[in-house]
Amino acid sequence: MYNRIVFVAESGDCREPMAAAILKDIGLTEPVQILARGLVVLFPEPMNQKAEAVMISNGLPTEGYMSSQLTAEDLKGNTLVLVMEGRQRQKILELFEGADPGRVHVLTEFVGDELEIVNPYGGTLQMYGLCYETLYSSIKKLANILNEGRGYDVKSNRYGSPADPA
Repeated sequence: MYNRIVFVAESGDCREPMAAAILKDIGLTEPVQILARGLVVLFPEPMNQKAEAVMISNGLPTEGYMSSQLTAEDLKGNTLVLVMEGRQRQKILELFEGADPGRVHVLTEFVGDELEIVNPYGGTLQMYGLCYETLYSSIKKLANILNEGRGYDVKSNRYGSPADPA
């Protein structure tokens, strides 16, 4: 099990805090620090208003959230970094020399989903709601994977223990 899970996307004020709040709400069997970070955070900002509205309507806390820049410190130790899009994974591996490619993954690929989490920025409240629903589905699968202790098997290039059937 990981000691820390960091959700990362562009600005740190939408998909990342939604994902972190969902995972905290679903819960893990082991204590894990769950964080949300952005790749480009020039100054701390509160959660996107539409994302916040969706979170509140789903009963998840939003008080006091401020976006934070991803740092090398966030990548240290037994940390799982989950991004929303493949290009974000690549950017992290380029920006942070010590980043372990085996610990930086696209969320949806990690859980076996096909599509990336679409950025609803600038869209309607319904688009933010759809983003939340997509995140919730993937995060529920993530919680199941982590609670069952299944990690990434390099040989089979998939998640689950080597003894798991394909």
